[in-house]
Amino acid sequence: MKDLVLYIHGKGGCAGESEHYKHLFPECEVVGLDYQTFTPWETGKEIREAVTKLNAEYDSITLIASSIGAYFSMCAGIDDLIFRAYFISPVVDMEQLIRIMMHWANVTEEELRSKGIISTEFGEDLSWNYLCYVREHPVSWRVQTEILFGSTDKLTDYETISAFAKDHRARLTVMDGGEHWFHTDEQMRFLDNWIINGRSIR
Repeated sequence: MKDLVLYIHGKGGCAGESEHYKHLFPECEVVGLDYQTFTPWETGKEIREAVTKLNAEYDSITLIASSIGAYFSMCAGIDDLIFRAYFISPVVDMEQLIRIMMHWANVTEEELRSKGIISTEFGEDLSWNYLCYVREHPVSWRVQTEILFGSTDKLTDYETISAFAKDHRARLTVMDGGEHWFHTDEQMRFLDNWIINGRSIR
C-alpha cells in the first residue's frame, strides 16, 4: 500500500482539479472525489463512505478540501481516518454564510421558515431545513490542519476563520489580496508554496 492525497472540490469544481496537486505529492497517489449530492447530511455520508473504503487501501490519507468541500468533509465524521488536512478558503461557519446570503437576498428568518425554500437572484436556494440542520449539527474537527485564506474572501471574514483556527489548533496562512477562489497564476504559486511549507512542518 501507499499514501493517498484525496481532493474534495468546492461548488462548481470537479475531481479533475486534483491533477494540480500531483506534482506537490509525487510520492503519493492523488485522486479527487466527485460527490453527487449537495447537502451536509447527504454529502457528509457520501464522503464518509468513500474515505472508509479508501482507508482500507492506503497507509494514510491526506485531505485537501476547498470551500464548501471542507465544510462537507467536517460533516462526514472522518477525523479518525485522515492523517492531515489542507483547507483552501474553507467554509467554517455555515450558519453565518447562510445569514449573509439571506441578507443579500433581503430574506428574513420568518419568511424562510414560512416558505421553506426561497430562490435568489444570485443563484442560491435558501432552505429552512438546511439552516435547521446546520444549527443542530455543529461541526467537529480534530485533524491536524493547515488553512489558506484570502484577505478579500467575501464568504468568510478574517475574524471567523481566525477563531476557527484557534479553536481547532489549525495553522492559518493569509494571502494578502487573495480571493475565495484561488485561480490566478500568482494565487496558485502562493497556494503551492503554502502546501510545500506545510508539508515541512510535522
